[in-house]
Amino acid sequence: MPGPFIRYKDGYKYQLFEDYEVTVQIVPDSDIRSAFIDLDRGGRLVIKKGYAWDGPSGPTIDTLNFMRGSLVHDALYQLMREGGLDADRTRALADDELVRICREDGMWSIRAWWVHTGVRLGGGAAARKPREVLQAPRPEKSAVSPGAAGGPDR
Repeated sequence: MPGPFIRYKDGYKYQLFEDYEVTVQIVPDSDIRSAFIDLDRGGRLVIKKGYAWDGPSGPTIDTLNFMRGSLVHDALYQLMREGGLDADRTRALADDELVRICREDGMWSIRAWWVHTGVRLGGGAAARKPREVLQAPRPEKSAVSPGAAGGPDR
């Protein structure tokens, strides 16, 4: 029977409507299989229907020539956070994949350089720190009836 709480992660804007497959230059020592991402020893990356990601990060705008690259980049970083890929060995390669795909999709070279510089300087924590699991309602509010006083509704 479901409990009175939901557990979730925030920070996502997009959700994949169908499976997406691409070959990347990252080749793991053994095949990686997870709920939403598979990466085999041949570099075949499959991101499965329903995968959620936050799109392009940083001081930028979400353009069509950035979406596919951000999807692949976020999936590869997630594999690093989950321990399937060694961040020290693969992070730079994932950043290169982001730029390669964005350039394939028509991103100007100067913007691609800026994107690459941004992820190289600011992406380290994103490759290592898992997203926090949140809970609603807050545990201390569980005994409070809806609409009762008790602080902000966040």
